[in-house]
Amino acid sequence: MPVVRSTTGAPKAPTATVSREPQGARRSTATPHSRGRVRSVKGAKKIVSKDLPSFSRQMAAMLAAGMPIVTALETIEEQIPNPNFRQALGEVKRSIEGGASFSESLQQFPDIFDVLYVNMVRAGEQSGQFAETMRRIGDLLEANARLRRKVKSAMTYPVVVMSMALIIAAGMIIFIVPVFAGMYKDFGSQLPGPTQFLVDVSDGIKKYALVIIPLILIGIWAFKRWKKTPAGAWTLDRFALNAPVIGVLVQKVAVARFAKTLAQLVQSGVPILGALDIVAKASGNRVIEAGIMDARRSVEHGETLSAGLTGKAGIPSLVVRMMAAGEKTGKVDEMLESVAATYDDEVEAMLASLTSMLEPLLMVFLGVIIGGIVICMFLPIFKMSEVVSR
Repeated sequence: MPVVRSTTGAPKAPTATVSREPQGARRSTATPHSRGRVRSVKGAKKIVSKDLPSFSRQMAAMLAAGMPIVTALETIEEQIPNPNFRQALGEVKRSIEGGASFSESLQQFPDIFDVLYVNMVRAGEQSGQFAETMRRIGDLLEANARLRRKVKSAMTYPVVVMSMALIIAAGMIIFIVPVFAGMYKDFGSQLPGPTQFLVDVSDGIKKYALVIIPLILIGIWAFKRWKKTPAGAWTLDRFALNAPVIGVLVQKVAVARFAKTLAQLVQSGVPILGALDIVAKASGNRVIEAGIMDARRSVEHGETLSAGLTGKAGIPSLVVRMMAAGEKTGKVDEMLESVAATYDDEVEAMLASLTSMLEPLLMVFLGVIIGGIVICMFLPIFKMSEVVSR
């Protein structure tokens, strides 16, 4: 069981040489040049979300059956429908045949096999539990993908409804309001305030469209650039964490991912300091990442992980207490898995609750936007006696 306390500083990065080859893992003779080659893969995000979990599980099953790693890769390569992933696996296979270890070969494609994946594979090679580690990787990837699908599915409906409402409202203001404005122009009297405001907005959009559209595009571009900066990313993540209702969901998703990933790394034999480096980035929120890195420094100076996480932004006290209990019993990984399962269930329940709550709110939103425009357009007709000049 890996310890969660350190008094000797960060451990040296594990070497890539594999001392034994029970499931086909080979001894590395790759040169630094070959290890340093990095290649990008088109459609890597789709590969990671769709193909990588099943690939990892298939590798685990074949390695557990005693199949050599090169043969396993050849078998899976023939069945992969994605040509880009198939080509990447071919390069990995050739690298292994050239003397590199599996983990070294995967480093050629960081877009597909990230730091978490490579470190877990390396730990499995060194511990002699290669097949079991690949199974854990597959389970972790599938669990993360399932969580992302749930969140995406819950958020898709309100985003689509709000987008459609805004598009319909814009269409009515640009194309329909001018028709009514032309009709009311012959009335010879001042229009009601709401109707006049709508007409002015329509005229302004048509008159300054060549200015408004570029400004909107520039604003979107500037926002995307800003959110990629450290300050912008930190501000957005802090806002997401503190936002009403949504902030709780963001926190639970990040904590579930943190606990699940750290449990798998500890079980795979990755040293705790290296594992914290990895899970900090895997949390998906920079505020929580900063708290985990602060905890890592505390562990490096001899404190327990639970003590280092105490009081950190975004880390619930329940997680800290359960982790402390795991440290006392020597079952940190099991306690982390329990935390992950708890928060996964809470995320699922919260998503269901949010979906049911958002449906009536979206109907109200649609009614206010679309209904408001319609009422403003017909208001002069309702007040015909006051508007039509006599």
